[in-house]
Amino acid sequence: MPKSNEATIVVVDDEPAIRDLLATSLKFSGFAVEMAATGSQAIETIEKIKPDLIVLDVMLPDIDGFTVTRRIRQEGINAPILFLTARDDSQDKIMGLSVGGDDYVTKPFSLEEVVARIRAILRRTKEDETETPVIRVADLEINTDSHDVTRGGQLIDLSPTQYKLLRYLMENEGRVVSKSQILNRVWEYDWGGDAAIVETYISSLRKKIDGIKITGSDGKKHSAEPLIQTKRGIGYVIRSPRED
Repeated sequence: MPKSNEATIVVVDDEPAIRDLLATSLKFSGFAVEMAATGSQAIETIEKIKPDLIVLDVMLPDIDGFTVTRRIRQEGINAPILFLTARDDSQDKIMGLSVGGDDYVTKPFSLEEVVARIRAILRRTKEDETETPVIRVADLEINTDSHDVTRGGQLIDLSPTQYKLLRYLMENEGRVVSKSQILNRVWEYDWGGDAAIVETYISSLRKKIDGIKITGSDGKKHSAEPLIQTKRGIGYVIRSPRED
């Protein structure tokens, strides 16, 4: 189907009232919208139209939203995902991020908030022009042209939001950035809620960046040295271990 001026979005929710309300609001906001009521339908629709973004309910009658995410990521579909969750559960949020989600909204939600989140996600997942295609901190590298992230030569799979957060930290290597600064730069809109989302994303990013095994010069696997540090009461910083 032809895309709207903004983007094509797939809305997945098993509750018809919520699904239709979201679709109507998004169409009114200038988006093209396709809908699905189950996880299986979602996978089929997403594979068919390759949307720009997916609004995905976690609790579905056949396949949960996390499993849907894993399956489409395995198919190489990297469209950003905004999870809808009925529970304000930090474990659900961490799980959503770990499987490749980009943001989440807890039910009940306002339509204005959902639209704002969607536009922010789409802005931050666009290609950024840069003069230096590779950013390095120790053995961690980001190629800003291909969006590949490697550590010690090992490719690391990040969601678009995790990538944006890591890039922001690396562009400010050695400088402590606050939660407020991260929200303003990475989320790009007035959050107006719990800044703990930053802690959740930092935790998920640490697992992928600092929690891996790297092959050393001796040919053996070693735990990666931590690069992402917390400055209690201030914020976060990424720096090479040799600078500690």
